[in-house]
Amino acid sequence: MTAISRHERPAPAGPVAASLAFAWRSLLKLKHVPEQLGDVIGIPVVFTLLFTYLFGRALAGSTHGYLQFLLPGTLALAVVLVTVYSGVTLNADLATGAFDRFRSLPVWRPAPILGALIGDIGRYLLAGAIVIGLGLAMGYRPAGGAAGVIAATALVVLFASALSWAWITLGLALRSPSAVMSAGFVILFPITFVSNVFTDPATMPGWLRGVSDANPMSHLVTATRALMAGTATAPQVLWPLAAAGALITVFAPLTVLLYQRK
Repeated sequence: MTAISRHERPAPAGPVAASLAFAWRSLLKLKHVPEQLGDVIGIPVVFTLLFTYLFGRALAGSTHGYLQFLLPGTLALAVVLVTVYSGVTLNADLATGAFDRFRSLPVWRPAPILGALIGDIGRYLLAGAIVIGLGLAMGYRPAGGAAGVIAATALVVLFASALSWAWITLGLALRSPSAVMSAGFVILFPITFVSNVFTDPATMPGWLRGVSDANPMSHLVTATRALMAGTATAPQVLWPLAAAGALITVFAPLTVLLYQRK
């Protein structure tokens, strides 16, 4: 019996295969710890149900009328709020030493990060599906049909994936998962609430309306509403796409730099 195998050593996984392997790891973590889906399920249900029946009659005269305005906004809101989890899980892996093990593997260096981001797309799609399914059950009817809903969901998921790079950067910079969670929501809540998710900016004071109009979240919600209504124009869609490109341009290189120095 020989101490060294005579079989040829298998080639290391390429960038795509390695990234997909880490994406599968991210999904398996949800299988074994389903409590991690609490925010993915809770946020869409709370915001869609609570705000429809709490503010519907006051803001639109009826809950059904308000739902037609609100649901595209809660679709964007629910998915964007879930993105903070990307930074939290990365920070947890750093705290437990898992990423030290990943760095010692003969794989493409950014694969653990990129794979985690790919895996998180499943969370975003689940959150979006819950919002849409709940909205349809409550009486929402998109004029743009299935094609409009799919296009709107794709745009929201793309924007959310770009935003996830910011939380990954935060996860590398802060010391604990709870710190990442707290900082993420402190940043996100003003951005998401000072927008056109819940109400028309025309009803806001002048200075606040200016902030809302310049808010990337408002541009995302405007495009989502237009796509689901079947009335989207190229400029409406290009604004959130440009914001997503800017997020990736700024935070992806910064993430790689921090990851190499960590």
